[in-house]
Amino acid sequence: MTTDDFSSFDLDDLILKALSLQNIAIPTAIQSQTIPYALDNRDILGSAPTGTGKTLAYLIPAVQHLLDFPRRKPGAPRVLILTPTRELAMQVAEQTKLLTQFTSLCTATITGGVAYMNHAEVFSKNQDIVIATTGRLLQYIKEENFDCRAVEMLILDEADRMLDMGFAQDVETISAETRWRTQTLLFSATLEGNNVYDFAKRILHEPVEINADPSRKERKKILQFYYRADDIKHKIALLVHLLKQSDVTKSVIFVRKRERVHELVNWLNEAKIRTCYLEGEMVQAKRNEAIKRMANDTVNILVATDVASRGLDFDDISHVFNFDMPQTADVYLHRIGRTARAGKKGTAISLVEAHDYELLKKIERYIQEPLKLRVVDELRPKSKAPSIVKKKKLSEKAKAKKEEKHKETKKKKLRHRDTKNIGKPKRAIVVAEEKAQ
Repeated sequence: MTTDDFSSFDLDDLILKALSLQNIAIPTAIQSQTIPYALDNRDILGSAPTGTGKTLAYLIPAVQHLLDFPRRKPGAPRVLILTPTRELAMQVAEQTKLLTQFTSLCTATITGGVAYMNHAEVFSKNQDIVIATTGRLLQYIKEENFDCRAVEMLILDEADRMLDMGFAQDVETISAETRWRTQTLLFSATLEGNNVYDFAKRILHEPVEINADPSRKERKKILQFYYRADDIKHKIALLVHLLKQSDVTKSVIFVRKRERVHELVNWLNEAKIRTCYLEGEMVQAKRNEAIKRMANDTVNILVATDVASRGLDFDDISHVFNFDMPQTADVYLHRIGRTARAGKKGTAISLVEAHDYELLKKIERYIQEPLKLRVVDELRPKSKAPSIVKKKKLSEKAKAKKEEKHKETKKKKLRHRDTKNIGKPKRAIVVAEEKAQ
């Protein structure tokens, strides 16, 4: 289903006004497919890559529901949105406030890394929408400080990430606590594997499945290249050279481990390149400061671990650099999704050492297109590219022959009584059998 503009959804004028103010006129694929079903009070199992508008796909129906059925007196939250990380919770809250700016609806966030008293207003004042991370919310539920009975709509954002982070049991507990709800929306960047499906069966009731993969034309908005690197020093030299190019206006550099974050920040500082960084052990105040510096363009280069590969939505990221290749092809897609957001173009560059080649080929198979090799003349690699030995595919005839041979050579199970006389003279065996009779 495709829709020309948001007015065709029969949305409240206050929502349309807020969207217009943000210059959001045409719904994305995931929005076009999700909003009609969500407005019809159906449970949703939705999938779409990052940067394709999943947040508005569930926020618009949630806000419309609250406006269609206003409550008569203040009370506990009616819409609960769960996110895997604090950063994503804050960004969802920001989008919610923009969408509800012309309404009287109230929004609050509950996340870890914030003093207990800072959440007092959530418990004492009227709240319509609460965006929360699972750990801190569960703490408040167990202490009976958060009333789940008024929740009418439960929304799970980045559900696959929650499962990866080991939050499945927490989410199921929260789901049980909000059992009076009438609708559940579950969104994931991918529905690969059985984990998300199995999880969804326990949470959702007869859901509509929506898989809004971008068209090949959409994927082409991200130019993907790689540079061969001999070693870590060569990688740093390549990165410094690339960061100084005029088209690199705002970028995110991904590494695997937090120790590498600090090493790389120091190396870039030595090259007179200013950066900020994000990693898992940072206190919330420092996280917020790094995000703020990127958002207001005080600093235009962010070094991050994969804690930042989902949910973070900075404007106008021109380049994503994979200084360290990600562990899986799926994470690669999430990383490069930081650029080319909301229909814009972007570039993803990977720095590949010899030991990364096998993973590079897996990524190419996963995205069904090759990454283009580029070279900096003054920084050409001295080592040769590793050769990838391809396994020959067997023909059907060869497979059948191999299977037949396998059956012939397959050992038969023999009982002890059948094997104990192997090697003995035949006459001795006969005498032994006669005696036994």
